[in-house]
Amino acid sequence: QDMTEKEILKMELDQLKKEVKNERQMVSKTGKEIKEYIESMAGEDPLLKGVPEDKNPFKEKGGCTIS
Repeated sequence: QDMTEKEILKMELDQLKKEVKNERQMVSKTGKEIKEYIESMAGEDPLLKGVPEDKNPFKEKGGCTIS
């Protein structure tokens, strides 16, 4: 890198000053909220439910038959 040690330390300090302002919450609370959200949205998740064939943009449009 072309940065001096002083510039690197200043950059790290600036980043830490930004991070200290973030509101923090306990994982025991947020983890439960995330789990509840995921479970409530599971019915609409195409990775779990699948995509209908008529709405699948990656489905091959035509086929090739060899006779």
